[in-house]
Amino acid sequence: MSDTDVLLSVQGLKVHFPIKRGVLLDRTVGYVYAVDGVDLAVRRGETYGLVGESGCGKSTLGRGILRLVEPTGGRVVFDGTDLSTLKGEALRTARRRMQMVFQDPLSSLDPRQSVESLLTEGMAAHGLHTGAGQRHARLRSLLSSVGLPSQALSKYPHEFSGGQRQRIGIARALTVEPDLLVADEPVSALDVSVQAQVVNLMEDLQAELGLTYLVIAHDLAVVRHISDRIGVMYLGGLVERAPAGELYAQPLHPYTRALLSAVPVPDPVVEDRREQILLAGDLPSPANPPSGCRFHTRCPWRQPARCDTERPAFRSVQLAGVSSEHQVACHYAEAVHSGELLPHAVTAQATDPAALDARVVPDRPGSIDEVI
Repeated sequence: MSDTDVLLSVQGLKVHFPIKRGVLLDRTVGYVYAVDGVDLAVRRGETYGLVGESGCGKSTLGRGILRLVEPTGGRVVFDGTDLSTLKGEALRTARRRMQMVFQDPLSSLDPRQSVESLLTEGMAAHGLHTGAGQRHARLRSLLSSVGLPSQALSKYPHEFSGGQRQRIGIARALTVEPDLLVADEPVSALDVSVQAQVVNLMEDLQAELGLTYLVIAHDLAVVRHISDRIGVMYLGGLVERAPAGELYAQPLHPYTRALLSAVPVPDPVVEDRREQILLAGDLPSPANPPSGCRFHTRCPWRQPARCDTERPAFRSVQLAGVSSEHQVACHYAEAVHSGELLPHAVTAQATDPAALDARVVPDRPGSIDEVI
């Protein structure tokens, strides 16, 4: 992959949220490691899918890339520009080329603004289509491209269905003519039939406008349909990344195998015979992540001698049908794939999020504000 092909490069990105405690004087007693050292690269014109269960840090990663939350460390390079060095007006100008489609369209649209006001706000902020006639022509074109009539301009968000509101959210992101769209769970709150419409709309817009997508989702079927490459995220970090077809055909990381085994197959014979992996316990607390491989507390192939102490690095594996672009962060990926290493029962391990620092013994329960 040449540097000219890469539109977005994320290098060692970290987003840590401090946990404060105290009445008069706040003191930091620990951190929530929401994103902890993520590397990924998104090529121009492609769709990069990011999957993982709820709480793994997908949405925080997307917001950190756009600096809607400030990263703790690492670099985000967009089209050759290091975003971490930008401030003020320079950052605001750079954001015109990077936009976000939020998970909940109703909460991300101001209920006091009409659709016309919502769409023109971004254009006015960046000095685009300043003439009234030019602006209205652009608005009508945008609504037409997302499948809404021009009469929608005078209406308010509460007058639309969920799918229509998501289309308005997409149109709002497109008003400033971006190169990159970060779509955070763009169809998770929609009915299945409406999901298909929005996904097809995104594909049509990508072909028409040459957009690049970073799609964040937990619906593996949607990600498989829309993505060129996929990254699998677990507890703040990526554990596997590969071309979409290859990931679904030959998942290498135990967590990826477990995710794919949960996707139903519309064939009862195949469904009864295929591998079923049921993970024990819940996602550990990002405020107190396990040492070594972060998946070892739930992994059926865990080997304590190495998994408990050494965090695996991304690497390519030498297996038939696996390309060099398919990388995995697992010490025993080859042995798991070949069947040399057999799965074993896993006992769920309780994680105490209060034990953030052994030296700190809280004298009262933490409030929600303190935990978040």
